[in-house]
Amino acid sequence: MLLFKDVHGKIIDPLNHTLKVLKNSPFSQIHIGSDSQNVGKKTIYVTAIAYRFGSRGVHYIISKKSEMIIDDIWKRLWKEAEMSIEVAEWLSNQINVKIEIDMDYNSDEKFISNKLISAAKGWANSLGYKVNVKPNNQIATKAADHHCK
Repeated sequence: MLLFKDVHGKIIDPLNHTLKVLKNSPFSQIHIGSDSQNVGKKTIYVTAIAYRFGSRGVHYIISKKSEMIIDDIWKRLWKEAEMSIEVAEWLSNQINVKIEIDMDYNSDEKFISNKLISAAKGWANSLGYKVNVKPNNQIATKAADHHCK
């Protein structure tokens, strides 16, 4: 499992944290999403678990890692889906919770990420997850994007 931290850098156990959030706010929505960016000679990946408290805001924890640069845009974007689904599968196998996966892919055909929607969304849907793509709900991917920079 990936190492998660809060926005201040404190290490967080994602399972215990999720249980605590749900205990205090049982109607929270859980979104998981990843984003990546090439910086110098590295590719930075960030996966976020975001907890939406109805109309009272969002709280999230993140996992950030870097690796040798992935110049192939398809491989880099596909890995975002893999990472989000891996975290969603791990968490949903620990506790019975509804999870939505936010994918940083655009439904507008002029964007390259559009070509991955069918396969990535189909994969996540087949595992039982609701998937959000741009321009719809992008709660977790917005947090991940913020921390990729």
